[in-house]
Amino acid sequence: MHLNYHFFKFLCPALQSEISGGTVVACFSQNKEELIIEIKRRDGRPFYIRALLLPSNPCLSFPKDFKRSKKNNVDLFPEAIGKKITELRLLSFERAFYFILDEDQALLFKMHGSRSNILYFSEKENLPSNIFRKELKEDQTIKIQGLEKDLTLTWERFKELEGNASQFLPTLGKLPRAWLKEAGYLEAGLEERFSLMTELLAMMEVPFFSIFKKNDNYLLSLLPYQSAIASTSDPLEACNLYFQKAVVRKNFESVKNQLLRNLNERRKKTLNYIHKTRDKLESMEKEPPPSQTADVIMANLHQIPSGADKVDLFDFYTNSTREIILKRGLSPQKFAEQLYKKSKNKKIEFDQLRKNLAQKEMDLDEIAKEEETINYSEDFRSIKTLLKKENKFSTAKPQVQLPYKRFEVEGFEVWVGKSAKANDELLRRYTWKEDIWLHAKDVSGSHVIIKTQSGMTPTKQVLERAAALAAHYSKNKTASLAPVIYTPCKYVRKVKGSLPGAVMVDREKVILIKPEGPEEM
Repeated sequence: MHLNYHFFKFLCPALQSEISGGTVVACFSQNKEELIIEIKRRDGRPFYIRALLLPSNPCLSFPKDFKRSKKNNVDLFPEAIGKKITELRLLSFERAFYFILDEDQALLFKMHGSRSNILYFSEKENLPSNIFRKELKEDQTIKIQGLEKDLTLTWERFKELEGNASQFLPTLGKLPRAWLKEAGYLEAGLEERFSLMTELLAMMEVPFFSIFKKNDNYLLSLLPYQSAIASTSDPLEACNLYFQKAVVRKNFESVKNQLLRNLNERRKKTLNYIHKTRDKLESMEKEPPPSQTADVIMANLHQIPSGADKVDLFDFYTNSTREIILKRGLSPQKFAEQLYKKSKNKKIEFDQLRKNLAQKEMDLDEIAKEEETINYSEDFRSIKTLLKKENKFSTAKPQVQLPYKRFEVEGFEVWVGKSAKANDELLRRYTWKEDIWLHAKDVSGSHVIIKTQSGMTPTKQVLERAAALAAHYSKNKTASLAPVIYTPCKYVRKVKGSLPGAVMVDREKVILIKPEGPEEM
């Protein structure tokens, strides 16, 4: 709050006129750093003091009304309940004041920046009997009288201190010291320094309070500012205005900026996906479908010698002769059948990619609309829906800690186990028998799972990308090429009593691949 002794010189008389003779009827807290004190004034009306003792920004405010929560709150300072406030005193040259209560008891407000606290004294001359921030152990030895300072703000004392502003007036505060520095205090001679100090003190004797913003922080000062957001001559109103700006508004701005950062991150990922998918679709459109090769084979079966590995055939699609590599161990008819199936899968993949692309483009439009809503919002109510959307996975139930890292490859989800125990849990609880399991061959590493989809078989590119991840998350991470085994999950089983992550594998195949991490996806 950057308050100094001079601010409390105005605040305390204003506060005393409101609460003197009143009775403390409630002291409670609804969060760790906040204390609410309800006082019944002499005329019966309630008066509330809200002390928010955040180490980063302690402040006081005086709300006209305060609705106490029915749960998640605790009563504090029971000694003060029912006590009448007989007087309010400001400690000389100190950022602290206290209420004198019945039976010579006292409630001290020590507003010392990050070490601010509220202390209760059963007898004001003794040590505190109760404190709000109990972690401040040194406050247990405070005596009210020991806080007061006896300062004389004369030329003689100033000269004796050689113009040291911090020694002359220790409670000057950051903003007044900054004003002196900007006015050339450090370079000035002794008499000029005293003149500047006198000018500064004269300004702080005028009850006019300004709230302004500097480096994204809201500040309250007795010094005049041309660019003030709000100004008032009422110290109680100044505290309330500051609370609204420095706490409520700043919290809103922080949430708003975080939402915008999240949207920007979503936009980057969406644009990256759109760019890669468009390139992929363009590449697929340029490549002739495998069914064309199958058609050429079937049209020229009579020209293919038995057991041939490759053959030159006339391609009626291009009106030219081309070499076709056949698959060893398969008849030309069976090989053509495989090509037809591959072509069908490629069309399914193509359609799925186009569907994914259309959805991502819609997501991009939605991001732009949400960003516009946030940019024009001025309070939490206007972004309530977006906040619910942002927090929908964290507010209702605690998120389950998943045993895998999740990646996406051409519309397929690829999961990578986080540890040996996580590998076991991944295999036991999160896989289906037709999912594809991969693991670096003969070395320790993460289990990798390609989640299969109904009607879609992972392409060679998806398999290779998952294999590259399996190699990356293994002891073969730095190898130029690494062997990776793969098989459907139904052929992978855990043997009772085996070490975490250890499994038995049947019908595996091997692929040789260069290890590549997620940053290269």
